[in-house]
Amino acid sequence: MSHDFGNPSGGFTPPSGGFASPSGTPQHSGRQPAPQPYGGAPSYGYAPPGYGAPQGPPPKAKAGPSIGWIVGAWLLAVVSVIAGIAVFAGGILSTVSDAAPSASHGPGEVFTVELDPAESPALYVSAAQGTKFQCGFQEGSQGRLENSSVRTTVAGSDGIPWELAFRIGVDQAGEYKLGCSVEEGGQARFGVGREVAADALVGGVAAFFLIPGFGVLLAIVVTIVVLVKRSRARKLEAAAPAGAWGPGGPYRG
Repeated sequence: MSHDFGNPSGGFTPPSGGFASPSGTPQHSGRQPAPQPYGGAPSYGYAPPGYGAPQGPPPKAKAGPSIGWIVGAWLLAVVSVIAGIAVFAGGILSTVSDAAPSASHGPGEVFTVELDPAESPALYVSAAQGTKFQCGFQEGSQGRLENSSVRTTVAGSDGIPWELAFRIGVDQAGEYKLGCSVEEGGQARFGVGREVAADALVGGVAAFFLIPGFGVLLAIVVTIVVLVKRSRARKLEAAAPAGAWGPGGPYRG
């Protein structure tokens, strides 16, 4: 008895698409394409720009000028105060040193000096306190010795202290002869220098006030400006929206 398992023509037609494995699971000779997403849209490995999770807030802006400006301004103010004191002290010392006599003479000596009324000449004495003395122009010299209402003490480069004894008045520049004497037993030295006038100290006093004053004023202005700008920057930062999306905003398809 025969059974026909083929097609009507007697030929064998294998199953379409592959062959059967010994376990009975159909096998296919060709690779099937991967399934496409719904709607036929292509698949992306990453989200388009501006779409998906929030990108976070932008980096925090600097809150105005740095505090270093204030620190630097006050350091400059301290330097200006030191400079003002140095200029003032240097000017005073220079003026006093220039006013001191360059030469000294003992009692009973007659000494010839160059005097110029434009230089405000003065007679100085270096002696123990309470020493009595007398000075005057010698014959052939015409001039005046005037008492000073201001007690002035100067020191020369040698460190010897000199006290102003008399202001010297002369009518014209030239050579003049002077002499001094002391009471018996007294010791003193005399010399001609210049009177320390008040206007000679004006420059030092001005520097003492102007240089530190400018430095401190500048520091105050810088401090106020920096604090105001920092406060304004913080207020603007607090008023700005906290935007959770990136610069492009949320993706809108």
